[in-house]
Amino acid sequence: MQSFRVSDPADGPYGVTIGPDGVPWATLVNAGAIVRLAPDGHVSRFDLDAPGSGPTVITCGPDGALWFTRYRDHRIGRITIDGDATSFPLSTPEAGPYGITAGPDGALWFTEINAGAIGRMDPDGTVVEFPLPDRAAFPSMIVSGADGALWFTLNQGDAVGRITVHGEITTVPLPTAGAAPVGIAAATDGSIWFAEIGAGALGRLGPGGVVTEFPLPDRECRPHAVALDPDGSCWYAAWAGNRLGRTDAEGRVEEFDLAPGCEEPHGLAVAADGSVWAAAENGHLVCLGRDERASVHRSAVGGV
Repeated sequence: MQSFRVSDPADGPYGVTIGPDGVPWATLVNAGAIVRLAPDGHVSRFDLDAPGSGPTVITCGPDGALWFTRYRDHRIGRITIDGDATSFPLSTPEAGPYGITAGPDGALWFTEINAGAIGRMDPDGTVVEFPLPDRAAFPSMIVSGADGALWFTLNQGDAVGRITVHGEITTVPLPTAGAAPVGIAAATDGSIWFAEIGAGALGRLGPGGVVTEFPLPDRECRPHAVALDPDGSCWYAAWAGNRLGRTDAEGRVEEFDLAPGCEEPHGLAVAADGSVWAAAENGHLVCLGRDERASVHRSAVGGV
């Protein structure tokens, strides 16, 4: 169980992913930078061309680089594992790109919160945008599904959406008003998991289209990001509860408190070895190793 100081608290680590080099990469949303954490704990920081760009969600691209949304200057960013960064403009001014994922078609797919649209970008920067039926639904996170389509959350629409690589859009309403889904993850069995930040619950959309909701022990914990474990269970970052948790398909929950100084987890990623990484907003990356889970149920994770 470890924590790593990767920035000043004000820089705001936000998104995290495991890069193509097998180590965590994270965005510093308030500093306009990307950080890489080496296995020996060394932090490499790569400042972008615009300190106010707001790098937010980050993912591995189809070209061996990492791609991320620049929420505040409305661009899509790319950075190689050597730290060479570039960015691409969007077609719609003030679009507000937020979630991003690699699609099954070799493109990057992303949400446009302000524009109420889903975007597709080829690695050369060519953009196509697909407006949603409800432009005020606030599309948030997005993931590539096992069915070859893209799935995304509609935070203000209380729904989960699906878009094919040809741009055909459908939505699935959630049972709970005010659920406000944010994080989303796709399982190999075709099910879709998502975090209901407004309801304090996780949701699972089964392959047959049935939605099951799992209330969390602390309904005020504000679950934000989700990521799937190799065993098929779903991890979540409880932003307001300062903890990480895991839920299986039966709704059984385990939770792990973050140590003081590692508050407000946003981004979440599970590495190939089963370790769970979270970006804590006040300057840390926290790692919960697979072999440590049984011994730290509801105890402190990491340190300062």
